[in-house]
Amino acid sequence: MKVEISRRRFLQGSVAMTIVGGSAIGTTSLFSSEHEERSFPENVTTKTGTGKAENVPFLCGICVNKCAGLARVENGVVTKLNPNPYFPKSRNMLCARGNAGIQTLYDPDRLKYPLIRIGERGDGKYKRVSWEEAYDAILNGTDKFKGIKQILDEEKDNRSTIGYCNGEGLSKEGFEVLMGEKIGTPNYVDEISICLETTLGGYFATIGTYGEADLNNADYLIIAGANRAEAIITPDTMDLFKRSKGRGLKTIVLDPRFTNTAAKADRWYAINPGTDLAFVLALSYVALSEELYDKDFVTKHGDGFEDYKNHILSKKYTPEWAEKITNIPAKEIYKTAREFMAAEHPIYYQGRRSVFSKNDFQLRRAMAIFQALSGNLDKKGGIVYGKKLALPKEEINAPMYAQVQPRFDGKDIAIPSQKTGSWIQFRNMVLEGTAPYPVRAMFMRKHNPMAGVPNTKKTEEFLRKMDLNVMIDILPSDTTMFADVILPEASYLERTSPVASYGGLEPAIVMRKQAIKPLFETKEPEVIYKELAEKLSKPLWEITQKYDEDVQDDTKGMKPEEIEKYYKENGFDLADAWEKPVYEANKERIEKAFGEEAWKTLDEKGVFYPNMEKYHKQLNPNEYQYYPEDKKNYTTKKDSLKVVFNFKNLAKKGVDPMPTWHDEWNFSVPKGQFRLVTGRHAQFTQSGTTNNMMLRDLIHTNYLWINSRVAKEKGIKFGDMVEVKSSIGKVHIKAYPTEKIAPNQIFMLHGFGGSSKEMEFAYGNGANDALIIEDKIEPVYGAAVMHETNVEVRKV
Repeated sequence: MKVEISRRRFLQGSVAMTIVGGSAIGTTSLFSSEHEERSFPENVTTKTGTGKAENVPFLCGICVNKCAGLARVENGVVTKLNPNPYFPKSRNMLCARGNAGIQTLYDPDRLKYPLIRIGERGDGKYKRVSWEEAYDAILNGTDKFKGIKQILDEEKDNRSTIGYCNGEGLSKEGFEVLMGEKIGTPNYVDEISICLETTLGGYFATIGTYGEADLNNADYLIIAGANRAEAIITPDTMDLFKRSKGRGLKTIVLDPRFTNTAAKADRWYAINPGTDLAFVLALSYVALSEELYDKDFVTKHGDGFEDYKNHILSKKYTPEWAEKITNIPAKEIYKTAREFMAAEHPIYYQGRRSVFSKNDFQLRRAMAIFQALSGNLDKKGGIVYGKKLALPKEEINAPMYAQVQPRFDGKDIAIPSQKTGSWIQFRNMVLEGTAPYPVRAMFMRKHNPMAGVPNTKKTEEFLRKMDLNVMIDILPSDTTMFADVILPEASYLERTSPVASYGGLEPAIVMRKQAIKPLFETKEPEVIYKELAEKLSKPLWEITQKYDEDVQDDTKGMKPEEIEKYYKENGFDLADAWEKPVYEANKERIEKAFGEEAWKTLDEKGVFYPNMEKYHKQLNPNEYQYYPEDKKNYTTKKDSLKVVFNFKNLAKKGVDPMPTWHDEWNFSVPKGQFRLVTGRHAQFTQSGTTNNMMLRDLIHTNYLWINSRVAKEKGIKFGDMVEVKSSIGKVHIKAYPTEKIAPNQIFMLHGFGGSSKEMEFAYGNGANDALIIEDKIEPVYGAAVMHETNVEVRKV
């Protein structure tokens, strides 16, 4: 196969993918002992034509932002992805990733049919089977692995012996229903504990919401560690930079690196990694000691304000104190605090990335409190709470299992989140044998912990320890290679997904519609959930009847038909949650909430909100009005708004009730070592898009940022291969000497260094940071700490 594509043509949108030298996209079947030839539908070309086409509304599945688009379908082939002008959140925009989403659909390496492991875990030896055979292997096992029936029988129906992990997306909740509600395991881990868990937790604990930063109307912005110019290109990113550099938004950037975001700022502070909390505490000291804060606001909405004021002042968190910790001059901290409090619409941007350090929860609390001191909450140009259009709740008939044991959380975690646990603690306790019961099976969907969870060697050991690993995914990722049964999921362009409600200033209901039918033997996730549930339901019910004394008592003396009725009425029928196809369920929910006309609008345009036909207007070729200015939800809380300055209940859990600095958090790097900093790139979504050849045309690999003077001393030049070694592992990566990073720090992009040989473009490309990041956790939620690993660097 020869692929012809250029960056110029890609960005112009004139081509999605052109195949030359043949009429079909041919691929050799993966994992099969027989080298059968499998190909995409005959005469496939994704070159956009000029003839008749259908435009199908979809929601992008490449990242969490879920921008709306229209898939151009010609003769059953998706030839181009265009932005949908009706969704307020994405505002007629698709970024590079959104445009390249078509490659997920037509990726030659994608999973095409169910597979069962016939070799050893990790060696890539699988055989192609039917869906029925795959489901049967999950239930009954093979000579290579045990099935879930045997495992649960041996564990006397303790459903907690099953763990599951889940990736982000519109079908995420359905997998949670299958595993958590119906099968009944509480041991759930997902991307949140390796992402922004402490950010969300800190803001919700302090102001009741994460909120939406109204960057389009702000006049002063502090943005710390969030590299918006390079990490995510969305409409609110555009709002930010079209108003920076003397155009109405004064921007202050804190980042260890001089990034493109820093280059567009009015001031950049090269803060020491992990010391942002000291900076915010010092800003608060200035605001409180000089009485610059909004007194009326904190009096009306504050809870424990006087306690916090006394705390900050008595601790003497002065700018002079913070200068020694942060590497930011005291005079700059004074200036920033005074400017922020004097601004009419200041925002301390919340951030949308992973945990920096062990103090991250307290950092987010301090940031939210400092924002509240300005009074710029729940109002135009500030952090707004917004509104959400309510959808009818879906009732789940969840069974009760008497034998199920509680989810276990590490002793070092103060506040386990209600639904998901800590990936690191969960994994490590299983490996160390400190879990209160054995975990013997992992059900995984659209999640790649081998590349995302720090300390990959431990993750591999964890997966090898399981009696059964099941993976539902689109591509053969690093983690998929350790699955016993692989179920191929249809890509987001091949399925209709459950409707979603997005709140904020301009709330809307959105729906992804199936652009084309699933290719090969892939299936929509909800179909997989239903079919797998049907396969497991009766055999697992028999195990419950065998060990569950409550069920035995309830059904004692019942006739078979009465037991069958009990089985269905009490939720033991695992498949009853998917009685209706997704499209029908969507129609029912929307008509119930908003009426038939709302459904017609949503079905046609993929977007609905009240008065949409009246409000939506085209202003120019690129911009639209969604809500009139006086209808946007700038203020929704009014008198009910509450800011918690002193969270007294935290003290009962061993957590500081008010943000407090501890000397153990001081930045320190041993001589001859470097602090590793990682980050994201706007043209990649973690490890999920590294096999996308369109995006690889934009950024082909990751490099190690190293200070140019240090590099010179070590004889390292641009492009040289270097070894980066930590206490847990090492990687090889090409060097990028630069003055944009401090001498005692290095940086690398996350998401590269794929280990799956079945992903041609991702395999061996760059370095996987999870191999060398130490598995440290912050103490409140157990979230993974990403910026506290010291490493050595040498030329190889």
